[in-house]
Order: sequence, then structure tokens, then C-alpha cells
Amino acid sequence: MRSSPAPQTAPVDLEPSAGPVIVVGMGVTGCAVASALTARGHQVLMADDRPHDAASRASGAGFAAAEIHDSTDVDLLEPLVRGAAAVVPSPGVPPRHPSYTLAAAAGVPIVSELDLAAQWDARPLAAITGTNGKTTVTVLVERILNRSGISAVGAGNTDIALVDAIDSDVSTFVVEASSFRLHRARRFAPAVAAWLNLAPDHLDWHAGLGDYAASKARIWAAQGPDDIAVIPFGDADIEPWTKGIRSRHVTFATPQHLHASCDVRFERGVLVAHDEDIVATAELPRQRPHDLSNAAAATAIALAMGARADAIATELRAFDGLPHRLAHAGRIGDVSFHDDSKATAPHATVAAIRGFSDAILIAGGRNKGLDLHELAGVAPHLRGVVAIGESAPQVVACFSQPGCEGIELARADSMSAAVEIAYAMAQPFGDVVLSPGCASFDWYSSYRERGERFISAVSALAAGLGLRASPREGR
Repeated sequence: MRSSPAPQTAPVDLEPSAGPVIVVGMGVTGCAVASALTARGHQVLMADDRPHDAASRASGAGFAAAEIHDSTDVDLLEPLVRGAAAVVPSPGVPPRHPSYTLAAAAGVPIVSELDLAAQWDARPLAAITGTNGKTTVTVLVERILNRSGISAVGAGNTDIALVDAIDSDVSTFVVEASSFRLHRARRFAPAVAAWLNLAPDHLDWHAGLGDYAASKARIWAAQGPDDIAVIPFGDADIEPWTKGIRSRHVTFATPQHLHASCDVRFERGVLVAHDEDIVATAELPRQRPHDLSNAAAATAIALAMGARADAIATELRAFDGLPHRLAHAGRIGDVSFHDDSKATAPHATVAAIRGFSDAILIAGGRNKGLDLHELAGVAPHLRGVVAIGESAPQVVACFSQPGCEGIELARADSMSAAVEIAYAMAQPFGDVVLSPGCASFDWYSSYRERGERFISAVSALAAGLGLRASPREGR
């Protein structure tokens, strides 16, 4: 098992006079960090595992003339790190990267982007982490706050890094905080911090499930007694990580405990928060258990940030999900297609498929070091499985074990072929669900591209059959 270098335990103040700062990984966040540091008078050295590819990205951030060092060249990187005031790795740079080990050996602090933003800006913010649902809850909270008259902008695992967002003239921020971003956070102290759920994920990046969970738990670590921790009720995996946190607790209903006696729950067919009725369940466009839990979490967070109950009700009534998150992708005859490309771990696929019966699942891609056999738990909900991508053999093996009898299995070497095979399996009527349980990077640049290719394949299949796919509808 890999181990991460022991992190510094105290937050670090970065001042321009302390020396150069090395930014490793020139993606969206890395470029934003380099720009923000430069604007505040810091000398910035940039490094990337693919310096030539990174040059074009850096030029968009105003660094066209600057040198980007090869961060895979340890002999080059070591003296740069030794002479630096700090190293700021981008979120995707894993702890086994040389920048981490060299910094630890030289006693140079590693600083997270979240901590830089916290050093530079004191406005209150809400932060959301979890294996699934982060983006949905972040978007909901941002919309609710703005409808309540509290100007807010979303940041983090979005197109906007938090160090960029703090230049906005708003009252607060809603931060989607991945385990990568939280891993080195020491100063980051959200006024309201929510951990939605926990399941194995990103074990190709983290040293193990414990390291993954410990990173997520950092969302509460720097909070004080006036802050609020939003906690899933009855979640045995997260409960141990709540020990010792100093903030006040607010609990919300989970998919397994929607009607439990917690602060934000469902009772009498109504979403209830702190004993106040918010909205009737029947008025919500999305009513699967995980959708309701997301609504409860967003309500708990938004109320803690000062939102109005009527604004919550209005936004929840209007919210029909986000692209590639179990979105309806069209219908051909009596076969409906659903795009859940964002499901990049087995846990997310299981949550999606439990809402169907006799569905055809398209699954596979690049495994993130996870056990795909968890997918077999939804066998009773499936009529067929089409395996795709690098992990296709694992997907087939998963559904070839006892308990999966009667499920038709096939493999496809393209998304178009997968859609055609799944459509044939679904006849005369049924649901086809793209919910891969794996990352997209074997065939595509992102889950978004994978989802768009799926949607295009549905339209192309309809055209080839002399039909027209009916408009996409929400579920």
C-alpha cells in the first residue's frame, strides 16, 4: 500500500518575501493559483508532468513567456523545491508525485489552493464533499442562496477555482470540495461544511479507503464552535469521523433513513427542516431516494447559510437534475435512454440502477482501483449488461457470478455499438442506462464527452432506423 508523506499539521502563511512558490500541475486550478499568487506579488515557478502541453493552458492565464518545468525530472525539480517557500500541487497531483516527496525531504510546506483562498479572503462559505452528489448539492445551494438574496458563486470542482472566485463581488461562496482538494487543507474552515456520503472511490490516487475518508474529514477539521457541520443521519461510515469536531451538528436524511427523526427529513410526504414544512415530496421533479437525500442536504446547508424557506421550495420544485447525472437522453419507440455518465464509481451506478427494473446497463471504462463486483448487487434490477472500455472483462466477470443468472451479457468496442446492442436487448420496451461505474479516460477526455457521445449515438441509431428520437425529458 502506498503511503503519503506526513503532512504539516499547522497552516502556513505565505508572504511574497519568503521566496518563490512552486505550482505543480498547470490545469484549471494550477493556472488560477499561479495567476493569483503573481497578482499578490509572489514569484511563481510552474511545473507540469507534460510541460509542452501545459504551455498552451498557461498562456491563457497570462504566462506565455514563463518557463514550465518538467515535474517528472527529479534532478531538475529537487533544487527548485529546496529553494522554495512552498509547493502548491494542483488537486489532481497524487501524493506519490515527486513534488510531495521532495518537499517532505526538504521541509518545504505543501499548501492547498483552499488554504490560499482562506488566507486571502475571510467571507463565509459553505463547502460540500462526498463520494456522490457533490455537484448537484453545490448547484442547488448556490441557486437557493441567490434566490434568497444572498449573492453566491460556486467554486472548487467547477470551472472556477476558489482562488479565482474570491475576486468576485459576492457575499459568499459554495465550494465543491473533493478529497483531492481537502487532502492538504489546514486553514480552510467553512462556516457550513457538509459531508454527504462515503464509498470507495479514487483508490488509484489515495493510499486506501482510510486515507480517502481522512481527506474528506478535513472539511470539518478547522471549524470552530460557531460553525456548522452538516452530517448524514445514521451513516455508520462517516459517524466515526465526526468525533472531536468542534462545530455544531445538523443532520439530514440519507437514502436509507429518509424518514428518520433528524433535523432535515421527510415525513407525511413533506420535506421538513427543523420542524418547519418546506415542500411536498410530490412537487419535486426527482424523487428517487438519492435525489431526496440531496434535497435534504441542500436544504440543511442553505438554511444554515441564511436562506429563506420559500426560496428553497421554489428551487427544489424547479430542479430537474444536471447533465449526465441520470438525465433522460431520448426515447426510440418504447425504449428510453438515460445518461448517467457522471457515475464513475460502482457506488454511484448502484444508486442509479436501484431506481429501475429490468433495465439494460451499459457499464465499464477505466477502473479507478475499485472493486467492480459491487455492481452485482443490482442484478435483480437488470435484464442485460453491455460492457465497454478497458474494464469490460471485469464487468462481464462481475455479472457472470452466482446470483446474476438470466442477465444477457455482451461487449461493445464503441459507444455506437453499445447503444445498438442495448437497444436490441431492451426490446420490445424498457430502459437503457449508461451508468459506467468507471472513469472515462480510456475512450474519452471526460465523463461529459462520454455522455455526449452516448446522446449522439442514440440519435444516430434512431436516424438509422428511419425514426427520430423523441425529445429528452427530465425524470
